[in-house]
Amino acid sequence: AWMCSPTVPDKNLTVIARADDTTFGILHSHFHELWSLRLGTSLEDRPRYTPTTCFETFPFPEHLTPRDTAQTAPTGPLAERIGSAARRLDELRENWLNPAEWVDWVITPEEEKAGFPKRPVAKPGHEADLKKRTLTNLYNARPAWLALAHQELDHAVAAAYGWSDYTPAMPDEEILRRLLALNLQRSAAVG
Repeated sequence: AWMCSPTVPDKNLTVIARADDTTFGILHSHFHELWSLRLGTSLEDRPRYTPTTCFETFPFPEHLTPRDTAQTAPTGPLAERIGSAARRLDELRENWLNPAEWVDWVITPEEEKAGFPKRPVAKPGHEADLKKRTLTNLYNARPAWLALAHQELDHAVAAAYGWSDYTPAMPDEEILRRLLALNLQRSAAVG
């Protein structure tokens, strides 16, 4: 999820300091999810994202790696397609998490002066409903609109990899095989 700059994350939150929708989209793709689940660690019985194994080793599409785009936001039709799909996914999720009919966005003068963003506050009568609106609950329910938004994002990221044969039915092992091959190819080029 996007965070505002005055946010101070706790020690268990992984923060990737980027401001572009393209990187946000790649990190939300099924490809990065598979890579992270395979290479991450676990805490008890839950997967745990570890930056050294999940982020630093992930083979981003060519010319869209964090190193390639550190100074300027990614550009070009593939980057824009990923960014557009990522913005749409984020917009849909945000509308579900904080529906306008249930939420008022507020900020105190002190918060505004300190540079904090507006925050959602439940309208009277919607407090209990809003507490149920979490990303975990959303992804556990996985409504069709969410699945479609992720499919569009995945198609955009696959295009950036040059995978014209990608479909949502592509086996996870094939995706991981391709990502590993790209990772090994890049490692050999550096070494």
